[in-house]
Amino acid sequence: MTDSSTGAILIAAARHAARNAHAPYSRFAVGAAVMLNDGRIITAANFENASYGLSLCAETVALAMVSSAGDLARVTEIGIVGGAMDSDGRPTGTSPVGPCGRCRQVINEAAQIGGRDVIVWCGAAEGDAVERYPLSLLLPHAFGPADLGLGKMN
Repeated sequence: MTDSSTGAILIAAARHAARNAHAPYSRFAVGAAVMLNDGRIITAANFENASYGLSLCAETVALAMVSSAGDLARVTEIGIVGGAMDSDGRPTGTSPVGPCGRCRQVINEAAQIGGRDVIVWCGAAEGDAVERYPLSLLLPHAFGPADLGLGKMN
């Protein structure tokens, strides 16, 4: 399932998750929604820390939750939204937000383990702007399990 209705579902779930972001330092809330091949959706928000380097991106939190459940090979798509927080802590903005480099690498781990090119939906905190990318376009020539001779792992 990689049609626009799937993207809309993932973006809506990511927007809902972004409302729970703990982002008091950057004031930039991000939500992620990961779809598994059985239709389940796992959501998460970014989680910042006073020692900035220990902050966790929403995508990383969601994929860690998926991995903890033993389902990393099941990841098929991920929706991501983000935006500057207003005075009530809600994300705002109409420009799509994509995954950072670190998150692209973490998504690649799931992609290579599952043996598929994960679809990444990038959405805005508000409005209809959504972009769809196969991960291979966002992270060409990625390093991952296959480079270590592990290939597809289930």
